[in-house]
Amino acid sequence: MATAFTPCHVGKNCHPECGAAIVNQVNLELYASYVYMSMACYFDREDVALKHFNLFFLRQSNKEREHAEHLLGLQNQRACNLHLHNIPKPEEDNWGSSLRVLECALHLAKRVQQSLLSLHQVATEKHGHVCNFLKHHYVQEQAMFIQELGDHITNLHKLAAQEESLAESLSDKLSLGDSKN
Repeated sequence: MATAFTPCHVGKNCHPECGAAIVNQVNLELYASYVYMSMACYFDREDVALKHFNLFFLRQSNKEREHAEHLLGLQNQRACNLHLHNIPKPEEDNWGSSLRVLECALHLAKRVQQSLLSLHQVATEKHGHVCNFLKHHYVQEQAMFIQELGDHITNLHKLAAQEESLAESLSDKLSLGDSKN
């Protein structure tokens, strides 16, 4: 995914570097939402039919979209003009297995976390309000999501049955059915 963005045109309350980093984060949050929606649709397919995986990724897709909306609102409060960019399509269409999906989701979640930490660093130096907003609303939540994905991956590895579909079905019911995400 391309991550080169033009900085926002700066209003009196918007530091250019901070504004550009927020736009960058918005784009990544929207991309993550798109990918998680693709994952949810994969699990909702008739030939896959794993309801709890579907719901897990639908909820995460909605959360990522909400994060983007909140960051856009923050940009508007800071008097920045927004210059949004195209959101690329997910790199996968046919995800293959629940383990592969969870591993891809973990990789993406870590990418979002790193971007959040970078934005937090810029905000620490340039804009305290944004820094506090991120710290209290996103950084911890993202770390918890990464931990949850890691736990689900561990559970699937532990369930390594003769048939992967048995492990997927058990994991779908036993761990994702009670997911807090």
